[in-house]
Amino acid sequence: MGLKNQFELATFAGGCFWCMVSPFDEQPGIREVVSGYTGGHTENPSYQEVCSNTTGHYEAVQITFDPVIFSYKKLLELFWQQIDPTDAEGQFNDRGTSYRTAIFYHNEDQRQQAEASKAELAASGLFKKPIVTEILPAGPFYRAEDKHQYYYKTFPFHYNLYREGSGRARFIRENWKMRKSEDELRSELTPLQYEVTRKNATEPPFQNEFWNHDEEGIYVDIISGEPLFSSMNKYDAGCGWPSFTKPLRRNELEEKFDTSHGMRRIEVRSKTSDSHLGHVFDDGPGPDRARYCINSAALRFVPKNKLEDEGYGQFAKLFT
Repeated sequence: MGLKNQFELATFAGGCFWCMVSPFDEQPGIREVVSGYTGGHTENPSYQEVCSNTTGHYEAVQITFDPVIFSYKKLLELFWQQIDPTDAEGQFNDRGTSYRTAIFYHNEDQRQQAEASKAELAASGLFKKPIVTEILPAGPFYRAEDKHQYYYKTFPFHYNLYREGSGRARFIRENWKMRKSEDELRSELTPLQYEVTRKNATEPPFQNEFWNHDEEGIYVDIISGEPLFSSMNKYDAGCGWPSFTKPLRRNELEEKFDTSHGMRRIEVRSKTSDSHLGHVFDDGPGPDRARYCINSAALRFVPKNKLEDEGYGQFAKLFT
């Protein structure tokens, strides 16, 4: 099978397209995520024209993906978890037709999967209001201006402010976070793990499990099991906590301003479990200067020889 035939397209509208790139980018099997405009009647519209709500276009993302590695069903599941599917007038603080949600199917199989996924969500009872996200045939897709491509990487400070300020981040935390009760978490976690992940505590430096741990493997979220960091990017920062130059997947982390204890810092949280992980600083050795200073109590280590057994086989290539 040639490279061209290996990949398929998926097109989703989920409100502001700035916020719809990072969830899909860096996932295994995702080749490209393009921000653009679709569903309207104007050819090659500009951002200003689309935002005026006169073109009929939606802000959308078009994803080139390998269905063998990351199925369309998984894309649909991830799509739902980025939006409020009960809002027919826009998304969060963004109002108007260009910010409506929709799934644009590229073939009959995608249409059937989208309809089934929507019906499953409606039947789950997760939302009391009807699911209003439309399922529509894909049409011409117009790439947005360069400044709107991968906005979360190019303008991370403004992106995080916008994502939080618009109400999207809070909605996702409240409606799509892992649904384990606090009693369940208390019983599953040690007292220190619970205090760190749920109460934003900080464990003692030089007296935690991974500060000087040098075995090869990956570090995953202690609650959700989501892969967070690799030993390949771990280094001794001299601070007494495990430090990393970058995460395995940036889209699994959420950065928030933290003014606790009279300091101005950037807190790092896990999106899936909404767990406090630690903080990120700009004094690291890598090209991005990032130092992810993470509590050991928020992590579980999976050694490289157990990656396949525990379902993390896609990361084994990091250590070959």
